[in-house]
Amino acid sequence: MPHTTEHAISQDMRACIENCLDCYAICVETKAYCTSLGGKHVEAHHLQTLADCVQLCETSANFMLRGSELHKDVCRICADACDRCADSCEQVDRNDDVMRKCVGECRKCAESCREMAA
Repeated sequence: MPHTTEHAISQDMRACIENCLDCYAICVETKAYCTSLGGKHVEAHHLQTLADCVQLCETSANFMLRGSELHKDVCRICADACDRCADSCEQVDRNDDVMRKCVGECRKCAESCREMAA
């Protein structure tokens, strides 16, 4: 079935959308995981950083999917949120597999969003 949109989504943009959605998902999972652990995992700054990343990854994907002229600006901010989230997860527990997976997805999304913003 042909997919018709008023804007063409490039391969690079499709990859960025996928990275944003993957990062969104892992950050939602990581936030729930951190909440279940307590302690340093539930410090306000860390949970806020995860929440920012979740929201901006979803928004960034949405802006690209709709072909918004503002997608580059949103991607730039998303890249910053992803970098901050990766840093926060590393600081909380760099030896935990869930946290390391979140760091990896955040770094990948940040790089992809930076390329989109360029």
